[in-house]
Amino acid sequence: MGSPRARRPLAIAATAAAAALLLTACSSGTGGGDATGGKITLTVATFSDFGYKPLIAEYEKSHPNITVKERVSQMDQHHNSLSTQLSSGSGAADVVAIEEGYLPKFREVKDKFVNLADYGANSRKDEYLPYKWAQATTSDGFVLGYGTDVGGLAICYRKDLFQQAGLPTDRTEVGKLWPTWDAYFKTGGTFRSKVPDHAWFDSAGNVFTAMMNQAEFGFFDAKDSYIADTNPLVAADFAATGGATEHGLSANLAPFSQQWNAGIKQGRMATMTCPAWMTGLIQSAAGPESAGKWDIAAVPGGGGNWGGSFLTVPKQTKHAKEAAELAAFLTSADSEKAIFQGPTGSLPSLQNVLKDPAVQGTKQAYFNDAPTGQIFAASASGLKPSFRGTKDQQVRVPFGNALGLIEQHKSTTAEAWEKALAEARKSLSH
Repeated sequence: MGSPRARRPLAIAATAAAAALLLTACSSGTGGGDATGGKITLTVATFSDFGYKPLIAEYEKSHPNITVKERVSQMDQHHNSLSTQLSSGSGAADVVAIEEGYLPKFREVKDKFVNLADYGANSRKDEYLPYKWAQATTSDGFVLGYGTDVGGLAICYRKDLFQQAGLPTDRTEVGKLWPTWDAYFKTGGTFRSKVPDHAWFDSAGNVFTAMMNQAEFGFFDAKDSYIADTNPLVAADFAATGGATEHGLSANLAPFSQQWNAGIKQGRMATMTCPAWMTGLIQSAAGPESAGKWDIAAVPGGGGNWGGSFLTVPKQTKHAKEAAELAAFLTSADSEKAIFQGPTGSLPSLQNVLKDPAVQGTKQAYFNDAPTGQIFAASASGLKPSFRGTKDQQVRVPFGNALGLIEQHKSTTAEAWEKALAEARKSLSH
């Protein structure tokens, strides 16, 4: 699945730079629809706290004729509601966030959205990581959305448990333990032999997701044809993850559930696949008593990405120009930098921001002062783009469910693989 930021911490304080940008941002047009006395209201819909509250407050100060409201819901509900709103022609917010896994589906109905190229989006092309820009544009030049963040991958680990197992605890040395995923699983076996009452990772599904997100082509090829049943990489990653699970390396926790949060708090696992946004979830779940116990090391296999979103403007808005300007502001360099430096930890998708000394120098005290700016920026900049098919999000679900059966001791890896293939094929007809 994509980045489930529904439990992200509260928003950050806006930086002086963001405020300065706000004061120079373009002002709005005329009212209409919900306008009263020349004032208009714009609604921003997200699937969690994106860290926009202080930025919106400053935007309203410099745009006195605009009021901005936020609408926040759970990720699946958010995207399902958007599909319904687009079909019915009403109910969508003026600015709507779409997570990368869902984006191909909405690219298919681009006629329901404003083409941001009509509002100057192309002037920002070179700001973005190339793959991020490409995700939200079509071959005919339609720009569906502005990128908000990317989910540069790393591994978060418990220093105290590594020490207990006699493993290195320095983040550089820890990263050297697993240049590959096979080495990661092998190290997990060593850990379990020393500390048998703790698991190596939280969830087989999360590990498999991270592995697949490093593949240029996983479930679909460049022509959007389903290839999971013939792609040897999918089979190999599933077999490796399933085998590790059968050998007791998983804590058997359903990702992002209450049990998963409790497992993090209790320290039931030594490592977690850790996109940039995961640091906020770990900190929230583990609580202040675990500060300094966690650290962050490089991910096996080099760079990678998990998650990240885009801000779009549905065509049914009555204020397309103003909505496009707001979306551009919320994804500006100063805004993305401010959000990254706050508790949400969302990694910027803009190249110059990733290279910014302030971002490169960012450390997270909770994670033993890990240089998260360097770690996550290097991961995001070093990855190969992972193609996401139109039905990518829905076919991933059966594979995660099948790995869950292995965790529950209800299936062998071979049996789970066959079940995943059958259910994925079935999902394609829906």
